Amino acid sequence: MRIVIVGAGEVGSSIAESLSETHEVVVIDIDPERVESLTYSLDVLPVQGDGTDVETLEDADVGDADMVIASTDDDETNIVTCGAARVCGDAFTIARVKNPKYLTAWERTHDAFGVDFMVCTDLLAAETIVGLAGLPTAQDVDTFADGLVQMTEFEIPAESPVADLTVAEADRFDSLTFAAIMREDEVVVPRGDTKIRGGDDVIVIGSPESIRAFSSSIAPDGDGATDVVIVGGGEIGYQTARLLEKRGFTPRLVEQDEDRARWLAEQLPKTTVLNNDATDQELLERENVGMADVVVAALDNDQQNLLATLLAKRKGTDRAIAVVNTGDFVELFEAVGVDVAVSPRKATAEEITRFTRSRRAENVAIIEGDRAEVLELEVDADSVLVDRTIRESAADLPECVVIGAIARDGEHIVPRGDTVVELGDHVVVFTETDVLDEVTAKL
Repeated sequence: MRIVIVGAGEVGSSIAESLSETHEVVVIDIDPERVESLTYSLDVLPVQGDGTDVETLEDADVGDADMVIASTDDDETNIVTCGAARVCGDAFTIARVKNPKYLTAWERTHDAFGVDFMVCTDLLAAETIVGLAGLPTAQDVDTFADGLVQMTEFEIPAESPVADLTVAEADRFDSLTFAAIMREDEVVVPRGDTKIRGGDDVIVIGSPESIRAFSSSIAPDGDGATDVVIVGGGEIGYQTARLLEKRGFTPRLVEQDEDRARWLAEQLPKTTVLNNDATDQELLERENVGMADVVVAALDNDQQNLLATLLAKRKGTDRAIAVVNTGDFVELFEAVGVDVAVSPRKATAEEITRFTRSRRAENVAIIEGDRAEVLELEVDADSVLVDRTIRESAADLPECVVIGAIARDGEHIVPRGDTVVELGDHVVVFTETDVLDEVTAKL
């Protein structure tokens, strides 16, 4: 596939790095230094110029491209780039935006702006935060089959009741499948007698209810998160509060700017908005932030987010989630005590990248950078699964493949060895990335 990426910042460079080994990638950027650095670091064709300029797009042979990804830091530039690409050819266009108003307009008619697929960075970050907020020790959450199925990656603390149990002993939930254990540089496909160790990252696939129940068994004292404090009332903080309200939460939100705090209070009827500085220790004491189940730091500044979450943890908060605008800081934040660091740019790059992986897939989740994936696929007449039991089909699939769930006519079916897969079923499958092409071809 020939893919043209416009914008060589953190998002564009990450997408280019992920795709360059398996696709022909062209990267356009207006900054000559970025273009030059790409020449030395990645196997891509760099083009210096303005991605909204038809002549620049023609220099990049956009007319022959299968896909155009507009990933600059400016929403309007990305939208105009997709429109200009349509003038040059019929490539599938993807636009990255920060402001949800563009996504709202696009969702009403999916061909608006000449954009075939739109990713909203701030809304995606908020959705990630909300998915993680109620699940102690969860590191990643994705939904499949219109919400019937959920994939979650849990880190198992050494002191957890689940540590040192076998999978058979830990699997006490009817609609849950243990898909994999990520252990250092190893991906383990668990069997009944596989022992779960402290420090393992366990990938489970099942109903949202079973996922929550398993989360409770991992950290019994962390169950039932109800008190969520959001620090920062920017777009991510606002969207996080709005989504939490939709789930029945009554969060507290701290915003220092008086005018913004007033606006937030008008927009969020179930949220208590506090006009103050979240790094003020007196405020933390007065508002009992240390008693909160979850504190989310969603300020624009990484250093302030780190300070706010560490102060909250010091005061006793159970779980701290920080927005990290610089992707390289994610591991650093988690190393110094932040429970989960969410990078909007990294999440956006992953969302766009996974959309290019398998156009057959209804949804794809990329796990731990690129080590494994979970895909949702509709079973057609050519699939090795159709009208066979999972036990029979397993012989034709790589050992690392696990059928984690089946969705049939709006019902979640837990796959077992004697489960027969039917035409039209949606299967949620775990696989290592190395055999992805083989798996998608057979399924």
